[in-house]
Amino acid sequence: MEEEKQGFDRRLIVLAVFALVAVGVVGAILISRSGDGDSSAATSAEGCEEVEVPQPKTVSFKTPKQVLAKGEAATATVKTSCGSFEIALDTKRALKTANSFAFLAEEGFYDELTFPRIVPEFVIQGGSPENTTEGGPGYSVVEKPPANLAYTKGVVAMAKSGAEPPGTSGSQFFVVTGADAGLPPEYALVGKVSEGMDVVERIGELGTPEETPKQTVLIDEVSIEKG
Repeated sequence: MEEEKQGFDRRLIVLAVFALVAVGVVGAILISRSGDGDSSAATSAEGCEEVEVPQPKTVSFKTPKQVLAKGEAATATVKTSCGSFEIALDTKRALKTANSFAFLAEEGFYDELTFPRIVPEFVIQGGSPENTTEGGPGYSVVEKPPANLAYTKGVVAMAKSGAEPPGTSGSQFFVVTGADAGLPPEYALVGKVSEGMDVVERIGELGTPEETPKQTVLIDEVSIEKG
């Protein structure tokens, strides 16, 4: 009887150890899944589709055609993987720049490009054919920005390198997401967001201190409506 009791006790110990190991394994799986879920939530924004980075473009133009008239009402609708927003193009104060932007849009240049630079409470920047912060349409235009221009929330302007003269632009543009970007009036004016600022802010939420987005934001299409 004593031997049977000892054997029974040993079996209980083995079963207890097995149960603890099993619980530990299940716990590890749950922790792993929970971690994966947190990672996914951290790298996506509500209302944004998961998309892949598209291939670079090789389209190049010598000069933009004249597609807008001075003072003409024109709106650019930017459809993205996070929703759409509209830009009222400033053809009164920045015809040359607005026209270049509209020309590229009508040529489909911006379609299937990304916002490779997103800086929280500062700007979202897109329009590179290489889907980086380099590259352009094959030409540049120069138009001095209005002297009283302030880069406040919703203002859309063209990006340039520090070595380029004020007002120089190619295809890369940025939208200000902070209250005031505090930039000097050196960046050519395009216009201002007239509808969909919530979409711009949604994209801005994907920014990081390193200025690289947490997930790819794709420009599906930029269309121009006149009048």
